[in-house]
Amino acid sequence: MTPFGRTLCAMITPFTPAGALDLEGAGRLADRLVTRGCDGLVLSGTTGESPTTTDAEKAALITAVREAVGTRATIVAGVGTPDTAHTVGLAREAERAGADGLLVVAPYYSRPPQDAIEAHFLRVADATGLPLALYDVPARTGTRIEPDTLLRLAEHPRIVAVKDCSYDFLAAQKLMSRTDLAYYAGCDEHNLALYAVGGAGCVSTVANVVPEHVRAVLDAFDAGETARAAHLQQRMTPLIEAVMSNGLPGTVTAKALLTTLGLPAGPLRPPLMPADRLTTEGLRALHEDLAGVG
Repeated sequence: MTPFGRTLCAMITPFTPAGALDLEGAGRLADRLVTRGCDGLVLSGTTGESPTTTDAEKAALITAVREAVGTRATIVAGVGTPDTAHTVGLAREAERAGADGLLVVAPYYSRPPQDAIEAHFLRVADATGLPLALYDVPARTGTRIEPDTLLRLAEHPRIVAVKDCSYDFLAAQKLMSRTDLAYYAGCDEHNLALYAVGGAGCVSTVANVVPEHVRAVLDAFDAGETARAAHLQQRMTPLIEAVMSNGLPGTVTAKALLTTLGLPAGPLRPPLMPADRLTTEGLRALHEDLAGVG
């Protein structure tokens, strides 16, 4: 089951040089991503700098991207906050703006117990008619969505998917075998591995810069070319490591690389700061190598 598509990009949010929301750039980037292989876009996630965009900007971004991609791709709106009432409000606004689904992270910082996390998700699920993907990323939130909690939440008809950054393959496989939840890899190094054991696809940060390569891995696996799929995933590993595991948020590295490629990105909003020249040059070299240019 792939309720939101198979190759989803956790899209960055482009800003103008002055730091305002760049809706025209967002539309151009979204069109490029879909044309090159993405069948779903996740807007206003962490990669989209959701902590520093306003509610109005989040809604405007959905509208602009919908106009750019039409029905060629699903739009999943990140609406997670540590405040249940605020999250419900964002969910309703995303539905009005034209989103196809919602990505809801576990409430962060306050570290609520499991029964409170469950109640939070249920309130959001009941607030709109849109399907939900739950985002399990304990390294950022400080709290895991425990497997037993996910088992109960899976009974809700609008809770249909999980973006998995738990780094617990055994739990993911057990939940896939016991529920209808669609599991999406939320860490690019796991895209093929989770897909191979029954995952629905991926929500990829690296897809911002190489969407065709991210998709090619899953296409090869679907075609029965498992050795080729593994080779393609391995070929992306240096770029994945540079984008995701060099001590900088993926937002920073993805925007640095997009900028060097002349694609919409723009500055970062504080407290994030741009990548330095050496990091940017390294990213560009890895991209050129993957593309067969360098």
